[in-house]
Formats: sequence, C-alpha cells, structure tokens
Amino acid sequence: MKLNLLTSIILSSTLIGCANTPSQLTNNQHSIKLQEAGRYQSNIFDQSAAEIVTFDKLTQQTFVVNAQSGQIDVIDSHNIDAPTLVKHLDIKADIKQHFNAQAGAANSVDVYNGLLAVAIEAKTKTDAGWVAFYNTQDLSFISAHYVGALPDMLSFTPNGKQLVVAIEAEPSEGNYAIDPEGEIAIIDIKWENQTLSSKLTRLTFTDFNQGAARHHELPPNLLLNGYQASIAQDIEPEYIAINQDSSKAYVALQENNAIAIVDLATKSIQRIMPLGFKDHLAAGNEIDGNDKDKKALLNKEALLGMYQPDTIATVKLNNIDYLITANEGDDRSDWISDLSQAECEAGHFYYHLKDKNCSDDIKLKDAFSAKVYQPQLTAATLDLSNFKKGGSQQSTVKHIKFSHSLTAQHGDLDGDGKIDRLLTFGGRSFSIWDIDNSKMIFDSGSDFERITAQKYGNNFNQTHNKLKAENRSAKKGPEPEALTTGTINGKTYAFIGLERMGGIMVYDISQPKQARFVQYLNNRDMTVNPKDNKQKNAQGVTTYQVDAGDLGPEGFKFVSAEDSPSGTPILIVGNEVSGSTRFYRVMTNQ
Repeated sequence: MKLNLLTSIILSSTLIGCANTPSQLTNNQHSIKLQEAGRYQSNIFDQSAAEIVTFDKLTQQTFVVNAQSGQIDVIDSHNIDAPTLVKHLDIKADIKQHFNAQAGAANSVDVYNGLLAVAIEAKTKTDAGWVAFYNTQDLSFISAHYVGALPDMLSFTPNGKQLVVAIEAEPSEGNYAIDPEGEIAIIDIKWENQTLSSKLTRLTFTDFNQGAARHHELPPNLLLNGYQASIAQDIEPEYIAINQDSSKAYVALQENNAIAIVDLATKSIQRIMPLGFKDHLAAGNEIDGNDKDKKALLNKEALLGMYQPDTIATVKLNNIDYLITANEGDDRSDWISDLSQAECEAGHFYYHLKDKNCSDDIKLKDAFSAKVYQPQLTAATLDLSNFKKGGSQQSTVKHIKFSHSLTAQHGDLDGDGKIDRLLTFGGRSFSIWDIDNSKMIFDSGSDFERITAQKYGNNFNQTHNKLKAENRSAKKGPEPEALTTGTINGKTYAFIGLERMGGIMVYDISQPKQARFVQYLNNRDMTVNPKDNKQKNAQGVTTYQVDAGDLGPEGFKFVSAEDSPSGTPILIVGNEVSGSTRFYRVMTNQ
C-alpha cells in the first residue's frame, strides 16, 4: 500500500510535458526582452536592505522593504533611468509612538489606490506583530493592526476590498521553547477619500490538530516535522497569491510543501493541497548535487525533491486559475540546534557529533561517517544500505544534502525498512499547477541549472555573497525564490529570480502546459568577489566597497505599460544582498 501511495505521489508531481533542452531553449524566438534601466543603491551589503518591492501608480513611487532597519525606502520612480530616494518610512518609530512597543524587521509591503500596507514583526519575533497602513500621497501613518507572530507577507486583493496576510509564526531558535501557531489574517478594507476603516479576521489551523474536527482532512503526504509541534504550530504560512476575481487566496506553506486554499467570501480555509515530490530519476529532472568536483555535471539521482515554494503567483488563462510556484526549498535546522541528542532523535532529527548540535539537513557522505552520524536509538537510524557500495542506489551523489526526518517518513517506498529515495530541499525549478484539479501541468525540470551551466560553465551554482564555484550544488542549486507574472500584447509571462546564482529567468506561459523559455539575464560581475564588502560603519552596518552587480533577487513587481512611468512595461527587482533596487524595461519585438 505504501509503495502504491508514494508512487502515485511521485507520478502526479513529475513533469508532464518534458522541459526543453538548452539548445531548444536558446533558439526560441524572443517575443520580449528585459533591458536594464536605472538602479537605486542603498550602499548596505548583505543586510536585507532591498527585499520586497511594490509600486504606487498614483504617485509613481516604489516602496522597498529595508528589512533589518524596520524601514521602507520610498523611491521616486518617475524616471526609471535615475530613481532617487525620497524618504525612509520609519515603521519601527511609528509602532513605538502609537503602540509603545518594540518592532523588529519589516517583511513585506503592498499598495492599492494610494493605501500602503506594511508587515512588520515584533522585536521578539514570537510575539504578535503588526500590519501598518500609510497614505502614499503624503507618506503619513494612518493606523495599524496587531496580528499574529511574524507577519511575513501581505497582499491586497485585486479589487482592493481585502488585505491577506501570511503569519509565519516561526518558533524560537534553538529548542522550540516558544512555538506560535501559523495563521492567515484577512483585513476587510474600506478606503475612501483618504479615510480608512478596517476589520481583522484571523484564520487558524487548530481545527486540523490531532483530535480536532478537520484532522481527517489532512492529506497523507503533508510534510510535518516541527519539534513536538501540533499541526497548527507546524504549519508556517509563507506567501500569498490571490486570484483575479478576488474570491480565493492561495497560501504557500513552504516547509510543509503544500498550499492552503482560502475562500475570501466566507473567510475560511477550504482545503490544504500537498505538492508531492519531484522525481530526480526522471528524464528532464537531472541535477548537479556535487559541490566538490568543480564541474557543471547534471545527473539522474535517487532523490525526491520537495518543491517547498517561497513566492507564488496566480494567472487566469482560458478561464482557468493557475498557480505558479518558485520552488526554493527550506529546512528547520535553525530552530532545533540546542536540543540534546535524546531530544533530537525523539524528533527524528540527527545529532551531529562533530558540531555537537541537532540538525535535520545532512550530507549523504556524513551519514556514512561514524564521526558525524551515530544515533543512540535504533529507531532513529536511517537504513541507508541501498546507497552504500553494492546497494541499488550506490551511484547517488554523496555530497547531496537531504532531510533526515522527512526521508525517515517518506523515503522508504516499498515498506522494507530501507530508504529508497532521499528527500532534498526545493525543486530547483518553477512549476505551474491547475489548482482546482490539484495537478501540476508544467515544471521547468532541470532548465535553470542547464541554462546557468551553459552561461557560466564550472562557475555555476554560486552563492550570492561570495565567489565560490558550485557552492550551492549540494544544497538547493540556483534556488529560485522571486516570482511574478505579467501580460504583454496578449501573452502572459513568468519572471523568476534565482536567489543564489542571481539573475532573472523569463518564460512565456501563455500556453501553460507548453511554457517556453524566453531569456536569462544576470548582470552579476563574476570578476568581483562580493565578500570584499567587509568594512562596517559606526552603526555596525556592512557598507559597499566593491560592486559585483545585483545580488540576491528577493522581490519582483511587474508594472503594466498603462501604469508605468516609462510608457513601457517594467519589472522592478529588490536585491537583498547587494541592497539594490533595479528597474528593467520590458521591450517587445512587435
């Protein structure tokens, strides 16, 4: 039974229309082309100084999350070739003034018809955070709502009547001593004549807990591995996408590898849709999992990729709602490091004997080393004999990182006690899903690694804050994170940002089952090592000494030609490592 169930999971999530090969991809006739315009540089390096971006068509201003500062940078965008700073909105100061409370990092920003919304966490991130509202006309503070712990992302509905917020509710670091429940906040909005009235509704997942009314609705392959966590604590909403008619919100549950579907009229969670796994033994899904050979070499591997999307978006094509996902991947290792070995193994994690801490992500080669991996409990030990010399999967790359706890739950396909597949983080791709039928209809397969390998050779799979060839091959590869869509001349395009290697992938998704690669653009200067930005100012902030280009694309905003200050469609990109906000014209061949 277990074999049949997991086999169906793999098949349902494997690429249906095979991804194009690089030669086919690069020969595709370009219908649009990104062209660099201006750039606003915060001069802050690797401090999340340019994360999420949004654009206000009324004032022609771009709002950029300067995360760690608790501020929003307001950029005059009338001339996208020379964007300039107007002001820093000090959200922390406004929360202090109006709530007499300490705020932490700003996380997200969105705008509708001159109303700006900002998500900001509490200084102690497990405490309740806020959604603050501002008037874009005069940049004045209007009001704020307390919401749950760690409001991570927010989005207005297309009709502007609601604001939907993902409350991630991460646990306290080290031992899960405090673990808030993940939530979704819905704020009803009435914004007229620069006067705001609002009403907050908070949706929780407590009905899905063990013994609760909806527990039986949980899909069997929902990924759950929070330490001693209830279902509601385990679920961590990450990102919001809302359909065109403002009736549904889709919420990425990244660590759980699933999407929650919310009915915005009834303000209820309809269902949770698991995303399944990506079969890296299937043709077109090859990866490079070796970070030590200094070669761009993609192979079939006995791995199941957990899609675990960060950014998601929706499009309506031929009267069907599709969900687009950037399959970044994530793990829980940050939150379990302080557990004892007994506590660690009770959670199905493993205790790293050299580092003397609990972790979940482990390299296959370390799982074969008694100096690193030697569980005290037999029940907590993975049987990896299939991956050893003489085993059926002995050729599997030994440097790949995988999830110990989730491989224990889902990696034994035939129920014989031996692990058949390792569960790795992320899909190294973007996917298109027919959400009503819970079905993937397209995945870019191995495109991202093939295209970047074609461009950079052995220097591909770099990380974003230093030069080190193949630094990310054994982890999550190019790590697609940022994503948006736009319609130009009747065609719909997806723009996907590669957080680590850098750059933007452009695909024509007008025919979603046959999505086609259009362009890869990356202005990263591979002759400059970003880690040379070592000098800190009096406030302890690392400032720019060298410029290696735009690094770490984190947030995208597409602006139509109708709303654009340039008269052409534009793409605005926040780059969290370089601290830069880049503007691109989207040029057409028509």
